[in-house]
Amino acid sequence: MAGGCSTWKSVFTPTKPTLSWKLTLPKTTLPSLRKTTKRFAVFATFISSKPTVLVTEKLGEPGLDLLKNFANVDCSYNLTPEELCSKISLCDALIVRSGTKVSREVFESSGGRLKVVGRAGVGIDNVDLPAATEHGCLVVNAPTANTIAAAEHGIALLTAMARNIAQADASVKAGKWQRSKYVGVSLVGKTIAVMGFGKVGSEVARRAKGLGMSVIAHDPYAPADRACAIGVELVSFDEAISTADFISLHMPLTPATSKIFDDEAFSRMKKGVRIVNVARGGLIDEEALLRALNSGIVSQAALDVFTEEPPAKDSKLVLHENVIVTPHLGASTAEAQDGVAIEIAEAVVGALKGELASTAVNAPMVPAEVLSELAPFVSLSEKLGRLAVQLVAGGSGVKSVKLTYASARGPDDLDTRLLRAMITKGIIEPISSVFVNLVNADFLAKQRGLRITEERITLDGSPENPVEFIQVHIANVESKFASAISDFGEITVEGRVKDGKPHLTKVGSYGVDVSLEGSILLCRQIDQPGIIGKVGSILGDENVNVNFMSVGRIAPQKQAIMTIGVDEEPSSQVLKKLGDIKAVEEFVFLKL
Repeated sequence: MAGGCSTWKSVFTPTKPTLSWKLTLPKTTLPSLRKTTKRFAVFATFISSKPTVLVTEKLGEPGLDLLKNFANVDCSYNLTPEELCSKISLCDALIVRSGTKVSREVFESSGGRLKVVGRAGVGIDNVDLPAATEHGCLVVNAPTANTIAAAEHGIALLTAMARNIAQADASVKAGKWQRSKYVGVSLVGKTIAVMGFGKVGSEVARRAKGLGMSVIAHDPYAPADRACAIGVELVSFDEAISTADFISLHMPLTPATSKIFDDEAFSRMKKGVRIVNVARGGLIDEEALLRALNSGIVSQAALDVFTEEPPAKDSKLVLHENVIVTPHLGASTAEAQDGVAIEIAEAVVGALKGELASTAVNAPMVPAEVLSELAPFVSLSEKLGRLAVQLVAGGSGVKSVKLTYASARGPDDLDTRLLRAMITKGIIEPISSVFVNLVNADFLAKQRGLRITEERITLDGSPENPVEFIQVHIANVESKFASAISDFGEITVEGRVKDGKPHLTKVGSYGVDVSLEGSILLCRQIDQPGIIGKVGSILGDENVNVNFMSVGRIAPQKQAIMTIGVDEEPSSQVLKKLGDIKAVEEFVFLKL
């Protein structure tokens, strides 16, 4: 490369994760690191005798048998928080379900002995992850064993709803015989929209095809070829909800999907649509669903999950005559419970042996001096990943990502694994329910068919800063903001750390400069007087605070990119007003 720069490229090929990972550090950090080796060793401690595993909630026998072959197992159920804190200092591992709160006090009470917490299920809301990481304790879950059970429950609710099974059963048991009242609808030939085409969603789609239904799906980041392989068409969110006779929810609950089914969404649905939710209660605005049921937009609903569980006894939604409900039974089959028990037992035993489980949901401790230096670049990396993936138009599927680091340091003085993990986190987490970190980032990328390559540009000058800039390139996709496509045909975003804070410095081929705080509005416009004022006035009139603004242009009176940092999310009405400005050619709102 000209100008005293050189580049190297590498393609990362994930292998089986273990605890024996090497972190390359500058030589100046080695003496202090040796002093703190014990503190940061995570759990590669030699175990001279059988470890002790505390199980605080019922676990399937196959899992217990597996644990007993390796460890001493203490099954103590219904412990108070005080009793748990008292016992935990004698335990190397803890296995819980959702009923046990693993608080900071638990980790502090362990005295450093607790090496791993296993959550027998998916959600880890009951575990204090920051405290676990601070105390060098790995947290693992069991996210795959209940896939089939959840899919089957979704289909069970679908058929029960279509044929009024619950209502008819209650009627007969009440001494009535109302055949004409409970006439149902056939599934054959009907269109079902599977909202979220992950593990459970794809299994529901397979079964719906077997019932003779026409299946469409919405998942902005699902590979089209995987859907096509089972005869499913990927469509936009609007097309899915407006054309479907049945809608089955299998989306993760993220800030972007919280209450995504609101009054506006219901208003765009086909009158008489039927809805099934075995995913997360928070996906649906429950008050909006009640209004849609009462107005006839939604004919029936079948719900296994709720925003608050259990729901209130006098909940109008639960008591509605056109709603059937179950108490979060998606994973409740004997087979699934045994599968979860085996999956979590294997993960815990592996961790105690010094292996890293692919289902880890927190990262091992990183030496303080390294983390301190990389901290602003870690934040920058995650935000660049989040921005890049939001620029991808739905339906294309992200398969190839290239990461470029520009640095004056030599390869041995800059370990990019943490930066790569955080970019991967930014790309995957907004559209998934998984937790991405240094432990599992490469595994999750490989699992999703995401090929990540790295390129390094070696700069002349002082190696005072570990990285000068970072670029994220996503190839072979369409963009919802055409200007984000670079001259090489890739979605490209670039960022730098300025005064300790992450900044966006390039979008596509346009240079910009905006602090990555809050959220971002990108506008492509004709460069002419008054546009900045018009945009600012529209945002100000709607109480949307602008914290930063920059304009990058290719030439005077030509096209320009306006980058605006905002503290609040603009309403759909505000975005429409921005789009109505004649000089604005395209715009996009990106959440950080």
